[in-house]
Amino acid sequence: MKAKFGSKIGLIAATVGSAVGLGNIWRFPAEAQANGGAAFLLLYIACVFILGIPVMVSEFAIGRGGQSDAVGSLKNLGARRPWWAVGGLAILASYIILWFYMVVAGWTFEYLWQSLTGHLYQSVTSTAPGSTAQFAVRMNEFIANGFNASINTYIVMAVNIAILLLGVQKGIERLSNIMMPMLFVLLLVFCGVSLTLDRAIEGVEFFLRPDFSKITPRVALNALGQAFFSLSLGMGILITYSSYFPSSTKLTRTAVTVSLLDMLVAILMGLIIFPAVMTFNLSGEGLEGASLVFITLPEVFARMPFTRLWSVLFFLLLMLAALTSTISIAEVTIAFLQDRFKLSRVKAVMAAMLPLLVFSTICAYSYSPSFEHIRIAGLTIFDALDYFATNICLPVGSIFLCIYIGWFSPRGFLWRELTNDGTVKSHVFKLMLFIIRYVAPVLIALILVGTFM
Repeated sequence: MKAKFGSKIGLIAATVGSAVGLGNIWRFPAEAQANGGAAFLLLYIACVFILGIPVMVSEFAIGRGGQSDAVGSLKNLGARRPWWAVGGLAILASYIILWFYMVVAGWTFEYLWQSLTGHLYQSVTSTAPGSTAQFAVRMNEFIANGFNASINTYIVMAVNIAILLLGVQKGIERLSNIMMPMLFVLLLVFCGVSLTLDRAIEGVEFFLRPDFSKITPRVALNALGQAFFSLSLGMGILITYSSYFPSSTKLTRTAVTVSLLDMLVAILMGLIIFPAVMTFNLSGEGLEGASLVFITLPEVFARMPFTRLWSVLFFLLLMLAALTSTISIAEVTIAFLQDRFKLSRVKAVMAAMLPLLVFSTICAYSYSPSFEHIRIAGLTIFDALDYFATNICLPVGSIFLCIYIGWFSPRGFLWRELTNDGTVKSHVFKLMLFIIRYVAPVLIALILVGTFM
């Protein structure tokens, strides 16, 4: 019998947890800073409303209608063999993302532990001009050390395995019911503290006042990639999770709720990060990628009273986001192995997770001195995998999913899923169908093409 979420709250918590994760808390602020602040935010919000919600509805419909994994759901709907490859691409993308996401989760665990012990701030002079360099040394000690990063990755993998072995209700749903409220409470606490800092208004202006001259095809692609990444679109996660939805679930309402909560987390993170870095004159220092979270923010905490408290709370927040992310991404491959190869839950979990001992180790070592010279198109192994999976696989897969739902799915299929076989009124069905058929594929394709011209 197909596993199902046990309650509406659990369903929302698990689905939001699959979307709200490291993509919002770790990746979004760095992307916003690198792509013009408010200009990027504006494009990101537009991508969520114009493309994100309709694509999410499409994935929900495929998953609940097909009652299987990303490949099996398309097969069960009568899709011919070439369309199965779209589901296969989603599974491939999610598994590649899992390689480096486990590593980031391992970094997060290290920083949580070092915050608890106080070693992160040991011998650091917070008021000295070189304090940023001191935290860069810490990051090199914790992250660029491939062996240390690998050990932390294995610890996080073990936690993931323990939760995933418990299954959908006892593992994923129960974890989400606990972690998601904790995550939102911590976000609100940090937002309240950050907005009371001396130069908070300058950070808010950078984040909320757009400079339209900064909008370029590359920025648009990055905003699209971030929207798809943070909403878990094109990864097979939403198809897999929606196969666990009860038949009474209102798909459009669920998609809007998940998207709004996901976007709220991203905006709250911006309101936390940018007022803090402006207040402490760090706007030009280390505001990119891993440096933003692992160098700049520890320096912010070092300049605040109750340094260790704020540091522990923040990295606890990040750890919660990491776990909800890695568990949901891993579930895509586990569901595929269970449904396609009829493996037991235990065998599927092990078959999905054990290869990460090799793949994630490679990513963990990509920032170490012995591997950092290895480049793919000028990028480290870690960054190349991120770019390929996020900016290419997710949008391309989403284009074909929209084409299938809009033009090749069984007649009346989308209407039946959105209206629960006519029992729920759907005032936006025609709008959704128009966007899925015409708007989403064309806009995504134009943004992709524009970046290579």
